[in-house]
Amino acid sequence: MIPSSQAEIARFHAALAAMPQDERPDIDTDMLSQILDAAGRLADEVLAPLDPVADRLGCRIENGRVLTPQGYGAAWQAMAEGGWLGLDQPEEFGGSGLPVTLKAMTTALFDRAGLALGMACGATASASVLLAEHAPRDVASDWIPALLLGERAATICISELEAGSDLGRMRSRATPEGDQWRVTGTKQWISFGDHDLAPRIGHCLLARTGDAPGTRGLSLFLVPSHLEDGTPNNITLVGIEEKLGLHGSPTCALSFDGSKAVLLGNAERGLPQLFTMITMMRLQVACQGLAAAARATDIAEAYAADRRQGGAPTEPPVRIETHPDVRRQLDIMRSRTEGLRAVVLQLAACLDRARVDPEAAALAQFLLPLAKAIGSETGFDVAHAGIQVLGGAGYTRDWPMEQTLRDIRVAAIYEGTTGMQALDFTERRLMREPAGYEAFLRRATGPLATAFSDLVDQVRTAAPDRRQAAADAVLRAGWLAVAEWLAPRLPEDARYCLDDATDLFALHASRARRAL
Repeated sequence: MIPSSQAEIARFHAALAAMPQDERPDIDTDMLSQILDAAGRLADEVLAPLDPVADRLGCRIENGRVLTPQGYGAAWQAMAEGGWLGLDQPEEFGGSGLPVTLKAMTTALFDRAGLALGMACGATASASVLLAEHAPRDVASDWIPALLLGERAATICISELEAGSDLGRMRSRATPEGDQWRVTGTKQWISFGDHDLAPRIGHCLLARTGDAPGTRGLSLFLVPSHLEDGTPNNITLVGIEEKLGLHGSPTCALSFDGSKAVLLGNAERGLPQLFTMITMMRLQVACQGLAAAARATDIAEAYAADRRQGGAPTEPPVRIETHPDVRRQLDIMRSRTEGLRAVVLQLAACLDRARVDPEAAALAQFLLPLAKAIGSETGFDVAHAGIQVLGGAGYTRDWPMEQTLRDIRVAAIYEGTTGMQALDFTERRLMREPAGYEAFLRRATGPLATAFSDLVDQVRTAAPDRRQAAADAVLRAGWLAVAEWLAPRLPEDARYCLDDATDLFALHASRARRAL
């Protein structure tokens, strides 16, 4: 019921070819085709058939452990054995050392087939990036190869019941014990916090080690679910959430009671260090938005080409894709999907060049909150539009559109809500660390970029509380300026929404100025 990945692969090839030559990842064209074709086969043959089954069965707890849906274990092994968990990881740890851009494309292909299992894959791969940069050498050498082989898995443990997104109020505490640490506290909203895909799970966890207020007293730890000899590490599964979507992804609450932990990086620098992992996970969310949008658009286009209704009563019914209003809806869906694809590839390409090009690194940080926030909303909005195209059929479980809508809804919440991304974009990327914004202005010369620059000048003179009130509108205006910049890379039939960009920009700019 989900169309083959082949057309989606062709769109990635076209989008990559439309990028400036000096910004494309350094990868042989034949190798690119082979990798994307292999990813497409795995998505079509293994992940897509499993997705509705996992949605229906969900996860359950038996004897204090989470059991994932039937078939997940084999799919996890297929992801690991194919090298997909370590595609962009260093070869010294067993990875393939390929570009992040390629990883983003394959992630979107896999998540188009099914978002839920990708939650485990994304966290494990992102944790590998974190450990490579901040773990002691012996810990990195022990954990990363095992993660990439699927022999272990990883999570990110941040949220607490009383703190939520207000990390400065976090209560979990780590205390030293000789050359080790022990962590005590309860964490929640942990995707795949417990499961049966791997015998050992490494929790990348923030806990308080000092008396400094706010986030300054937080340190970063690796807390294994089990010790090297297989002994449980005093971690209790409190429960799993009953959720709107992502039923195949167990969202857990875990209690840590003096659990042994390894300090990562420097004490009381936990949050800045954790952003190594968060950056990769926010890129993953943008890929999830693209995946949901692409899936919904592909389904809607296929349905509209096959479904016949209306037309002259004396003639056979016509394909509904020929009705002007249906055509309008399909054009908007495709336009928004391809616009997001261009942003995702640009962001990933900047991350590829970040280590050797400071300007690319800064531009990536400018694009990241935009791609995460608007990318996640685009996935939901396009799925919503897809249900409308299918009509009553789209509202039923006979078609995967309603599951797509349910699964992608949370993407605008986790890894930092849209409101948090707007504050980060306005306060940090435009005010405190504007190098990425300035790099954007050097590349974008269209009228919306100029108008956005004028708006930013007003934002910078406003009081902090006024800036925060305007942040959502500023974020959305920034997205439209970026969309205008990347528009020449889109295929002609995917530029439908650009006609409305100027009017939408004026609306968001007006909202921002009223708040300022």
